Amino acid sequence: QVQLVESGGGLVQAGGSLRLSCAASGRTFSSYTVGWFRQAPGKEREFLAAIVGSTFRTSYADSVKGRFTISRDNAKNTVYLQMNNLKPEDTAVYYCAAKESHGSIWVYWGQGTQVSVSS
Repeated sequence: QVQLVESGGGLVQAGGSLRLSCAASGRTFSSYTVGWFRQAPGKEREFLAAIVGSTFRTSYADSVKGRFTISRDNAKNTVYLQMNNLKPEDTAVYYCAAKESHGSIWVYWGQGTQVSVSS
């Protein structure tokens, strides 16, 4: 069982930066792949980035590549999402999720954190 808690959301002006954190419980956290997603009002949940637990290999959606960076600290059971050059269209609730490294289903989800970007 893994529990995830996001933090770091808030209100920022366009062009600004935020760093989101996803703190996880569980002794086997390093074996999980962790991803970040977001959902804006009236839109479907969107995959943003993921990082594999053992290799730290990363993947990104085209919409955030070059602006967002995912990283993790397995000693702290925490995954981060550094978001730079934020745009009003980045406004959404941001979620982290975890899955087994060889699995296809995101099993564990956090409660989400709001990010609002003003123009």
